[in-house]
Order: sequence, then C-alpha cells, then structure tokens
Amino acid sequence: MAFGAFSLACSGCATAKTAEKTPAEYVNPFIGTSNFGATHPGAQYPHALTSVAPFNVAFEHKKLNEFEKDAAWNSRVYIHENKFLTGFTHVNLSGVGCPELGVINIMPTAGNLELDAQKYGSTYSDEQASPGYYRTTLDKYGIKAETTSTLRTGLSRYTFPAGKSNIIVNLGLGLTNETGGSLRVVSNNEIEGSRTVGTFCYNPQDVRPVYFVARFSKPAKTLGTFKKMPEFTGVEGEWMQHNNSIKPYPNYQRVMSGDNIGAYMRFDTQANEQVEVKVGISYVSIENARQNLNTEQPDFAFEHTRKDAQDAWNSLLSRIEVQGSEHNKTLLYTGLYHSLIHPSIIQDVNGEYPIMSQQHSAKVGNTHGKNRYSVYSLWDTSRNLHPLLSLVYPEIQSQMVGSALAMYQESGWLPKWELLSMETQTMVGDPATAMIADTYLRGVQTFDVELAYAAMKKSVETKHNNPIRPENADYLNLGYVPVDDEEPYDGSVSTSLEYYVADFALGQLAKQLGHNQAAKKYLAQAQGYKKLFDKSTGMLRPKQRNGEWLTPYDPELGRNFEPAPGYIEGNAWNYRFYVPFDMPGLIALNGGDSAFIEALNATFASNNFDMGNEPDITYPYLYNYVAGQEHNTAQHVTRLISKYFTNQPAGLPGNDDAGTMSAWLVFSLLGIYPVSPGDMNYATTSTAFDKVTIHLNPAYYAGKTLSISPLEKQQNTPSLDGNRLNNGFVTHQQLTQGADLRLRGQ
Repeated sequence: MAFGAFSLACSGCATAKTAEKTPAEYVNPFIGTSNFGATHPGAQYPHALTSVAPFNVAFEHKKLNEFEKDAAWNSRVYIHENKFLTGFTHVNLSGVGCPELGVINIMPTAGNLELDAQKYGSTYSDEQASPGYYRTTLDKYGIKAETTSTLRTGLSRYTFPAGKSNIIVNLGLGLTNETGGSLRVVSNNEIEGSRTVGTFCYNPQDVRPVYFVARFSKPAKTLGTFKKMPEFTGVEGEWMQHNNSIKPYPNYQRVMSGDNIGAYMRFDTQANEQVEVKVGISYVSIENARQNLNTEQPDFAFEHTRKDAQDAWNSLLSRIEVQGSEHNKTLLYTGLYHSLIHPSIIQDVNGEYPIMSQQHSAKVGNTHGKNRYSVYSLWDTSRNLHPLLSLVYPEIQSQMVGSALAMYQESGWLPKWELLSMETQTMVGDPATAMIADTYLRGVQTFDVELAYAAMKKSVETKHNNPIRPENADYLNLGYVPVDDEEPYDGSVSTSLEYYVADFALGQLAKQLGHNQAAKKYLAQAQGYKKLFDKSTGMLRPKQRNGEWLTPYDPELGRNFEPAPGYIEGNAWNYRFYVPFDMPGLIALNGGDSAFIEALNATFASNNFDMGNEPDITYPYLYNYVAGQEHNTAQHVTRLISKYFTNQPAGLPGNDDAGTMSAWLVFSLLGIYPVSPGDMNYATTSTAFDKVTIHLNPAYYAGKTLSISPLEKQQNTPSLDGNRLNNGFVTHQQLTQGADLRLRGQ
C-alpha cells in the first residue's frame, strides 16, 4: 500500500527515544471485542483487503447464557465472551452493524480427522494480539496458532504436537448469508477456490465471489474434500440445516462446488513442528489471488511478514505523538488503529478490481497505481473519521475521495454504504456529498473537484429514480421528507436532517468554487430543518405532507431501538439538536441560550443521550455555542470517556461503526472535535495529554506540526499561538498552519 513518502519519512518520529514504547505497542486489539463493539483481535495491515481473525461464533449446541445467545446471533467473527474457536478467517469487517464476510476459514487440528466444525472446534487460551499479529493455543490439541498478514494475503503458523496433524479449509463457515463456493486441490501443498459473499444487512443487493489461493509450507501426506449434506426431515420441501452429516470424498476427487464444502490436508508432524499456511485473496480472479500471494509473500517468512505489518502500523500511528499517561496512550493509539482499518483497499497488485455498479457486474477496472478503497460506511464515518483522515492522513483521504468518484463514473452515483463494489443501500441520507465537500474545504484538493461537484449536484437535484435520495421529489417540493411515505424504518425526520447536512456542505463548497447562486440555493435548502421544529415539544418532529404534525407523538419512542416513526436508530431526543451546521439558528428556535442549555441538560439528565450511536455524538460539544458554558463540554467529554472507553474488551460504547466511535475518542482525547461536515470549526475541550504533536503532511498543509498542550497552572483561558480564544472553537485552517493550541487539562 502506498502510504506516501511523508508517511515513510515520519516512521521514526515517535521512536527517537529508543527506551520508549512504539505507538503500535500501546494498541490493544481486544478493545471493542465485547459489548457489541464488533471489532476483532486478528492480524491486519492498515486499510488491508485481508485480515486473519479468530472465528469463535457460538454453535447452537453450546450452553449459552442470554447475553451470549444474543451476542452470537448478532456477532462478527469474534466475541470475547465466546471461548469455542473453529478456525481463522481471511476476509473480515471491523466494527460494522450487520454480519458479513468472515469466510475462507482455516482450522488446524491433531489426531483423527474430524470434518464437522462443531466437533473439531476447540476452546482456546493464552491469547495475545498486537497490530499485525495474533496468537492463541487450541486447548483440545495443544496447537499454538499464530497469524499475521500483508495487504492482500494472510499467513498462519501452527506449531503441532507429534503425530497426525490436519489443516482444514472450511468454505461453509462464515457470517454472510451465502454458503456457496468452489475449490480445487491443485497439489499436495496448494488449494484454490472461491466463496460467495453478499446481501449485507439482509438487503437484496447482489452477491460477489471472493477468490483465494492457499499454499502450505509442508506437503500433505494425504488430502481430500468434503461436503455437508442436508438431511431430509420427512416433510416435503423442508431440509435441516443443522446436525448435518459430513461426506468426505475420495482423495482423487479434488474439484468441488456447491454449498458448505471444504478440503483438508493431513501431515505427519514431529513434536513442535511448525507448518505455515499463506493465503492470497482477490475479488477479481484466482489468477490474481495467486499473483497477490506470489508478490507479497514469495517465501514462508513469518517473522519478516509480522515485522513488516508492525512497521506499517508504526509508520501511520506515529503521525500523532503524545506525552502522558500509559492508559491514555493505549486509548488513543487503539482508537487510531481502529480508525485506520476501513475503508480498505480492494485492488490487486496488478491494479485490477471489480467495478462499482448498482447491480452485480463482472467487469474489471484498473487503478493504474492508485489505491481503490471499499467499505464506505458513510452514514457513520462522514461525521468524524474522514475529517480525522483529512487532518492527519490527507494523502489517504484524497485517494478515498478518488475511489468514491470512480464509483460515480462506473455506476452513475456516489456511494452511500458501499461494500465490495456493491451498493447496499444501508441507512439514509446523502453522506458522500457531505464527506467529499468537507474534504475539499479542509484543503485536501488533490482530486477532480469539478467531477465531484457534478456528482454531488446529481445526488442533490435528481428528483426521481434517485437511489441516493429516494425521497428527493417530496424533499425538494416541501423542504422536508413527509412521514406519510415512510415504511417502519425509513425515518422521515432522520432522512431530512441528513439531507440538510449534505446540502449545507455542498453549499459551502459551491461558495468556495465561486458558484454563488448555487451556493445560496443549497444553503437555503439546508434551512428547511426549521419546518420540522415543533415549538410545543422543542423537538424536530415528523410532519405529514399536508403540513400537519404526526399525532399521537411520543419523543421517547425509539429509545430501545423499537420502530419509531420519523427516526432511524434513535428517538426524537437523539435527533433534537442534530442541526450541527446551524446551532445558532437552532438555539434561537429553542428560545435562546438559557432555554437551549436547559434542553441540552435535560437530554443528559433523562438518559436520552446515546453515546453508542451517531446522531447525538456531537451533543457534549454543543455547550461551546453558549458563552460561559464551555466548561460543561469538558466535563461531559471527560465523563463519557471515563464511562464508555476503557482498556477492556467492552471498552467501546457499542458498535465501532467502521471506526466512527474510535475517531470520536481520538479527537476527544486530543481536545478538539469537528462539529459538522462543511463547517471548518473544531469545538475545543480539555486535552488528555501533557503534550500532543501532530506531524502534518507538508504536501497539503503549510504548518509542519500542530501542537496541543495543557494550560499553565496560572492560566485559565485557552489560547492559540499565545492569543486568547474568545470562544470554544478553532478552525481547521488555523490548526494546519502549524499552531500551538493550549487547552485545559483533564
């Protein structure tokens, strides 16, 4: 992966004092693996196509408590509470809200060959994980399993006991709704094949194959293939999908296709003999998977591969250098680690990737030396993760915008929630417009802005047959999305508010580009939120097409994720102040400063603030909009960090949402937070460190470093370059000139 010359030049900036730990050594990959955080501790490279993660999804036959049952049903590849491992998967997602991928599963066993995962699975112990490395011991067999990875390949090393040893490639296991695949045993040390994945969040988008080549460091003594056979229940049309029989095929039947298939390799091993398995992955072809493998792992070199991964992480993590407590360093660098996983590349070493389309396409594109990214959870990440990348890693963010624009050229539309070059249509709003406009306004301008502007205008202005804004006809006619049309989860208020955010960001960009009439139009559209403000309740309330409020109306409905007319993943309280681009206007609607602070206090006091979801995560920072209330921002942010973010598996407030919760933590520990896409202000809070140095990329920003440190004891007012800050905000442009920001300490 091309991190850029600046990234490589800065790789040692946090390690000059050799006695100090490197940033990667502070990362705890187990954070977020409980409490539905949906991260995993597996080995992965920054923004990589491949990762190698332990797969411990619980089986029905196990005795689980109610938490474990719920967690297993909603799980990703790994949940810390589960202790039954059935292999290591090679394509995985981190911190997303629906099960998907978790396939190309490889499991080492010893002794007699068993092909039923419920029977060959094992408890495990002695887990360790760090960026680019994972290890554990499989208790049932006494096998030490270690994994590492490159951008497009995974590498496992298994230390076996003496006797018969087995390595099973099980294509039936996974988190995806699909089970189909194919494989071919190429030789006694190589297997190739594919696995079908798709239908993220159970949406009816198409499916896509992921291709692999697995190569073994030791030739197998015997080998074969197998298939799980469904059992007929005696009722016509019904087939059991559990307690299936396993049918091994003769060793000479080396080609297999269908559902729930697999292959195995058997070895005679000496005590402590190590067998390595390297796996190349591609979304284009088996040939590309093999080329990826041959290029990135020409040899079996576990320690070298592990070190390369660790160095890649240190190169990026060291962009932010901090002095302070060990605990806060762990939180910061783990948060930054989780923020640098998605979006992830999808192109092969030869530049090929599956092109974007609204429906499945077998066409292949070529990046011609650039990175092509996938996994755009933009409803989440447009709020803070992409602004974080714009500040600290602008060269990466620029290529991510370039990938989004390429998707527009290929499919006709910008991405919304894209996965593997397929649009999942998950969540609402027009987040790509917000993300791209915000990126350009921050000074990351190394992409085709005229193409971007045309793409955003299409999303904003197309009334009919608009997959990005399916409610756009009503929105443009009425100034809001009416509740009349919504199905149970459409969220008319939520959708309208997301459109306003995007319109504001586009209006700001249009102004920057000199399109003044268009700017006035889009900025005026963003003011439509005032039509949804209900003075009698103080809420942004669902409204019908005829202009009447939805009645009856319960602002608490949706608090526990039950369907709530008008709202997505929350209730009216969670969206009450979700007009981040015009807080002064919303404060006026609420009756002024005092009434606004009273309403904001009530949100926290009534437990209607949800730290685990996106619409209200800016709310702790809203006190900064009222002079004299900035201290409440610092108090709430410090309290929330202490309550929800810990150095434990449950150390995230819930789903990491592809790094969004982690990005909130990173900004909040530093002492600044981006208030809205298109608004260049950061709200300030207290800083958690004795000193922060952000090494700015000089190709994008004039300043060499941004320094953040606590005020001296005799000082009370935050300052920028020695000048007093008269309010609780500082701009992106001020910081990237190379600033010295002094904030209150935590």
